[in-house]
Amino acid sequence: MTSTALLPENATDRELITARHLINGEWLGEAGTKRMNPARPGELAALSPSGTAADVDAAITAASAAQPGWATMPAPSRGAILITAGNLLIERQTAIAEDLVREEGKTLAEAKGEVKRASDVLRFFGSLGWAATGEVLPSGLPDTTITTRRESLGVVGLITPWNFPIAIPAWKTAPALISGNAVVIKPAELTPLSATHLARALQDAGLPAGVFNVVHGKGRVVGDALARDPRIAGLSFTGSTNVGLGLQEILNARRARVQLEMGGKNGVLVLDDADARKAAKVVAAGAFGLTGQACTATSRVYVTPGIRSAFLDALTEEAAAYTPGDGMDTDGPDAVRMGAVVSSQQHAQNTAAVRSAVERGATLLSGSAILDETHDGDADRPLFFPAAVLTELPFDDAAVTEEIFGPVVAVLEVADYEAGLAAINDSRYGLTAGICTDSLARATDFAARAQAGVVKVNRPTAGLDLNVPFGGVKDSSTNTFREQGKSALDFFTWGKTVYTGV
Repeated sequence: MTSTALLPENATDRELITARHLINGEWLGEAGTKRMNPARPGELAALSPSGTAADVDAAITAASAAQPGWATMPAPSRGAILITAGNLLIERQTAIAEDLVREEGKTLAEAKGEVKRASDVLRFFGSLGWAATGEVLPSGLPDTTITTRRESLGVVGLITPWNFPIAIPAWKTAPALISGNAVVIKPAELTPLSATHLARALQDAGLPAGVFNVVHGKGRVVGDALARDPRIAGLSFTGSTNVGLGLQEILNARRARVQLEMGGKNGVLVLDDADARKAAKVVAAGAFGLTGQACTATSRVYVTPGIRSAFLDALTEEAAAYTPGDGMDTDGPDAVRMGAVVSSQQHAQNTAAVRSAVERGATLLSGSAILDETHDGDADRPLFFPAAVLTELPFDDAAVTEEIFGPVVAVLEVADYEAGLAAINDSRYGLTAGICTDSLARATDFAARAQAGVVKVNRPTAGLDLNVPFGGVKDSSTNTFREQGKSALDFFTWGKTVYTGV
């Protein structure tokens, strides 16, 4: 495939600006949907098609035809393709990251880190092509050997969000492919280029036509068609809790496998024995890094009385350093640390959450510009949103209990460790949780009792190594299959036990 096939007539000097469906190895679809740069009003970031149920049907048909041949290819050969694709992402890292910044808004440094993460994921799972996947077990019968095997599901559907537009597609795609499945993916509408870069790397690495297919479009059309098609043996989804639970009903009705990673309202407990400044840095990185647009972002903090004042002073100072701006501004000591909000809708949601909290009596320690009507996001303004710190809130306030998905953190006082742990666990969500303390005993107890899939001690709630399991509990996840690490293979395979007599 040549890149010129993806360029519009009025192409800029960028290599890629138009995304298309990838179906059976062919780039298809008229790209009529515009995606504008959230940091630069009026600048076109990408063009993409809006898929239909017929496009989904064609993609699943192609995947169904290609999957048996892919599954019978030796696993090391499948792995070699993934490793090559990962290497290609690194070779193209700067161009991909710049496109990611333009369509999603995060800083260039964050975008480059995400591209590297996608590359590392492909190479990690590619290396598992050489790993053993079954066991040899003893039998109670004479002259009998028992072995276990892992078999591919067949064709799987993937629905991915805009906030990590190349990393999440990669960490769902890689375990699916190394396990011998064929894939149909619906990327987020807001970030079509990032998924296109992943598809190009896989195609250029030699992935057979039809094994990986991309259909762009609206979730209620493309996502719904994926979920309802009986040829989709499993669906992995990352996104909002409401949408995820709706998909689960559809998949459960036909007994297909479903994996959901959904919302989070991640809490951190800061104890008196912690270093206030270090704790503030941990919380700020989790709350304001990535513009707060991560399901693992820190959004509520509980502090004990002895450290409250010093911690709030330090956190307010840290928040001031996260001045929002164009993610491409990377030069000098004043390089932007926090990029744009992804969309005007998200900007309005952030603004409404903070303003309504203040109207209910909250104190806004950082981000006062939010209260100025002239800072509303609209088509003529960059979608910048300042880091916001809210205090003096009741524990059941919406700003404390409901996911905002922006750089907004609420800080509340608790009497002691037990009260703080109870507050952390008093949530419908259970994705990540953190504690800042110098007490090993408290840290150990917190790790055991916190109701979250991931626990961080003196570390930001956001961020995870690729070789470890990831997932939540409660309304954050189906809590059945984990993503990332070797555990990710479990969702995309099923087990078989084989008895062999001599």
